[in-house]
Amino acid sequence: MQVPCISLRYHYFCRSILFPFNMKNFRKGILLFCSFFSLVTYGQTVEPLLRSESAFRKDTAFSVKDGANETRLPVTVIKGKNKGPVFSIVAGVHGYEYPPIVAVQELLNEVDINMLSGTLIVVPIANIEAFYGRTPFINPVDGKNLNNTFPGSATGTVTEQLAYLITREIIDHSDFFLDIHGGDASEDLLPFVCYYNRRDTPEETKLAKTLSEKSGFRHIVSYPYTITSAEPAKYAFKQATQQGITALSIEAGKLGNVQPENVRATKQAVYNMLAHLGIYKAPSAKTVPDTRAPVLLNAQTYIRVPEKGIFYSKHKSGDKVKKGDVLGFITDEFGNRKAEIRSPAEGTILYKVGTPPVNKGETLFCIGSVEE
Repeated sequence: MQVPCISLRYHYFCRSILFPFNMKNFRKGILLFCSFFSLVTYGQTVEPLLRSESAFRKDTAFSVKDGANETRLPVTVIKGKNKGPVFSIVAGVHGYEYPPIVAVQELLNEVDINMLSGTLIVVPIANIEAFYGRTPFINPVDGKNLNNTFPGSATGTVTEQLAYLITREIIDHSDFFLDIHGGDASEDLLPFVCYYNRRDTPEETKLAKTLSEKSGFRHIVSYPYTITSAEPAKYAFKQATQQGITALSIEAGKLGNVQPENVRATKQAVYNMLAHLGIYKAPSAKTVPDTRAPVLLNAQTYIRVPEKGIFYSKHKSGDKVKKGDVLGFITDEFGNRKAEIRSPAEGTILYKVGTPPVNKGETLFCIGSVEE
């Protein structure tokens, strides 16, 4: 929504109604008033759209401003011909994770309203500035990581306001919430689907697990849920989980590139979930059965970078490792070895740094394993 547009319409409305009064100007003023009201309402909240009885697609954008800094949050609402639940999809929380963004672009062009039972709320690119700025992890406007900011703040920086808008305008209105990610510019990542194992909401957690199994991804990751209702969730789909909503995340893609197979897998996973819920059955989506048993990894071990330097490793995401295995080493700028990296656990490498530069404290490896 562009503020100058509102001001201009308001100016013409006042002129038409008040100076001077006649029936022609009055009718013109009423039309302009309706236009003005509609712009404000539809640009600031999705609720009127969700109350609509008719089928439609509406593309809109929320304006976000913090002093001189300004951005927007694009949102598409697709209301189906038949009644049903609200399924929300967010992509591009990290703007350098391209496969999820491309997958959602294709989904927006493929969904047939006449075959949709319920409503899709889609954020095609949550972090516009990072996307166009080709910036890994953070929003270049304020230097903050959107995926570490939930539930956000209505009066904070632009990233905090984006998190707040997603929380209030997307998550709050959702029956199901899907946050789609991939490996950022430096991340070598194994495709997987994940959810939080929140034990005090067993029905939602069970459904999240079922949707994970129906997604078509072989690797399913279950994260422990340990926060209280008063703690900040930080992550988008953890925020939805905290609010008692059935929430999942997809991780597919790596190293800041677009892999067609990860775009296809992401789209298929979304279609599979929607089909299982009875929301949508894509006529062109062909499910290829995976005869391999799904792999559920319910424990994670994180290896942090011990010293800043240049990282060397022959291991890749998806590799199986044993406790004590040498995973790589770090040198200084002169090639002198500074640290050797060994695995503290047995499991599968979910993701790792896939580029040479590393900084102290960063996540170097995440190893997924099975904990009885």
